[in-house]
Amino acid sequence: MSRFLFVVPPLVGHINPTLGVAAQLVRRGHQVAWAGLPAVVGPLAGKRATVFPCAAPPLDDPALVRPLSLRGPSALKFLWEMFLEPLAEAMAPGVRAAVGEFRPDVVVADQQAVAGGLVAERLGVPWATSATTSAGFTAFAGIPKVEAWVAGLIHDLRQRIGDPSSDVDPRMSDRLVLAFSTEALVGPAGSFGDQVRFVGPSIAPRPSPGDFPWKWLDSGRATVLITLGTANSEVGSRFLAECAEAVRARSDRLQAVVVDPSGTLRESHGQVLVRPSVPQLALLERCDAVICHGGHNTVCEALWHGLPLVVAPIRDDQPTIAAQVVESGAGLRVRFNRVTADHLGTALDAVLHEPGYRAAAERVSGSFRAAGGAGAAAAHLERLVARTAAERFQP
Repeated sequence: MSRFLFVVPPLVGHINPTLGVAAQLVRRGHQVAWAGLPAVVGPLAGKRATVFPCAAPPLDDPALVRPLSLRGPSALKFLWEMFLEPLAEAMAPGVRAAVGEFRPDVVVADQQAVAGGLVAERLGVPWATSATTSAGFTAFAGIPKVEAWVAGLIHDLRQRIGDPSSDVDPRMSDRLVLAFSTEALVGPAGSFGDQVRFVGPSIAPRPSPGDFPWKWLDSGRATVLITLGTANSEVGSRFLAECAEAVRARSDRLQAVVVDPSGTLRESHGQVLVRPSVPQLALLERCDAVICHGGHNTVCEALWHGLPLVVAPIRDDQPTIAAQVVESGAGLRVRFNRVTADHLGTALDAVLHEPGYRAAAERVSGSFRAAGGAGAAAAHLERLVARTAAERFQP
């Protein structure tokens, strides 16, 4: 039996992939725990989960809300300066305490929870990276000045909470990187490093609202899920309204479920059902297409079900994921800020009725399922434990 400590940021999309991996490890007889913000991790991991508390910057701080006009290099600098660096500082004491109490054989650190890798290296614990988005491998392509600036931040963090003698990037372990995608979506990945393992999405049951009105769905109409994920509600009102209008213009043959946690849309009307949250995995089994922001989890869960997409990236890794969708042939990209109901309707008609999009989505789905998902990730982690144990006994 081995112990695995998952170090995660207070971001739902970064926690969800760890749930399936953790479940697989537990089935194999191992012990699992998380280090993170209990209020976010606890409801997702379940009542029986062991969650070691870590602090985090106030998630409701208005200073963390980035204006839509902030894009590209400026957005990356904002993310690191206002959130990721303060998050690492805040999490480090909790991660140290978790390692001391739980005594993991391996720390599995999310790419954006860099305190995990830094603390693990300082304490001499083997660590792996959980790469919840493949865009992290290419985020700084073409912007060397920003890359150098972030490297400086990481260097300073390492002096305070890591091992000053190390030069390993805490966003990318030199021992094992679990990438929850495949080359069918990402493209050829030969330059990412020999330690990178593409395992496909980690799909596992998770808590979901139990009051969804399943009887509302009409089997005689195509169904579209429209969602901007869990972190974009403050900027989505215009876009969601345009999506709803595009569906209503096709209400003779189309229906949509719109996820609107902020309540910016009017009540459900016609063939548009508006909900603050949905049981996404179960709902995708009943859908024919997805309109979304290009969040890695939403895209991969849609493609897992072989569903074509219309993607409207907003920020962060989303433009990269949207480009992957387009290049794979599994969907179309539209402009979040400027797209109209007419344009959205045309894009929807294409992905629903032109067979090439669904065929490409099904190809990606096949690659996801063949990659092994959570089970493959668990096996790689077991091999890392065995490898590090063998190294200790080498003369």
